[in-house]
Amino acid sequence: MKYIILIAFLASFGSILCGFLLDVAYSQKLIGFGVLGLVIIVFPLFSYHRWKDKDVKDYMLTKENLDKMRENQKD
Repeated sequence: MKYIILIAFLASFGSILCGFLLDVAYSQKLIGFGVLGLVIIVFPLFSYHRWKDKDVKDYMLTKENLDKMRENQKD
């Protein structure tokens, strides 16, 4: 999964870079497809990859988590 994300990122970034550097008629399309690739493919895959084994309750401000933070601050 990590390599798929890296390849998609490099392809999107390369498309954006080619759109800026090359003076061709379709350079704006290259930039647009690169941005779409980042937004539609890379960012969701990266988010899923980073959060797939995490528990959301660990990151929420519940009463138990607030009590744990207060106990850690006392030490």
